[in-house]
Amino acid sequence: MNPQKKKYLGQHFLHEKTVAERVANSLQLAGKEYHALVEVGPGEGSLTTYLLDKITELYLLEIDVDLIENLKAKFPSISANIHHADFLKMDLKSGFGTSMGIIGNYPYNISSQILIKTIENRDIVPEMVGMFQKEVAERVTAKSGSKTYGRISVMVNAFYHTEYLFKVGKGAFSPPPKVDSAVIRLTRKDHFKLNCNERLFSTVVAASFNQRRKTIKNALKPLIPKSQHIPDDLLNKRAEQLSVDDFIKMTNYLDQKL
Repeated sequence: MNPQKKKYLGQHFLHEKTVAERVANSLQLAGKEYHALVEVGPGEGSLTTYLLDKITELYLLEIDVDLIENLKAKFPSISANIHHADFLKMDLKSGFGTSMGIIGNYPYNISSQILIKTIENRDIVPEMVGMFQKEVAERVTAKSGSKTYGRISVMVNAFYHTEYLFKVGKGAFSPPPKVDSAVIRLTRKDHFKLNCNERLFSTVVAASFNQRRKTIKNALKPLIPKSQHIPDDLLNKRAEQLSVDDFIKMTNYLDQKL
């Protein structure tokens, strides 16, 4: 039985074995800092094959119910851990314990949401490895001053060390996507709680990049009280010129008055 691939789910199944093995081997902390690994969207199981011997507890979360039967037949040793589930709607803490890794050939249409979900659960996710659209991978791993540096760059790099590992061409997938892909690794920082109001930090980052052509002084004008003194070396820069530490400083300046 070969279920028809569903475009609305963004399904592009990885079929190149050497790439699948390389993705699996990109995990560095499995079996060391965590013993449960969640694969998001296993599809036909090409990546799963290379994950079985890397971790004590491997869980597969597949949103396409038509794929579940094939996955259970292909991987009988973990059939009880193969679930028809939406990763974005799951309570990871109640489902997988206090520490887990995340890996997958992520559907491009929800890749940013998967990153946000990872950040929200960073206290239990020391590591995440994934296949993303190349453009997204470049944005996530970008550093300040780069043209690709943006809101998602800041939010992820605030809590994780990010690494762009390797590019994957269209031909490694079935059906082939219209764009190239790339694999990245996120490794949680030792100190993953920010020294500022994290909710305000998120607001400041979003507002700064919503008007990225403006200086911070103008982009954040509604948030800055007239009486508040903020150094010019922050105010006169544009969003892409500010590091994570700069955004933390900006948040703390604003938090004094709000």
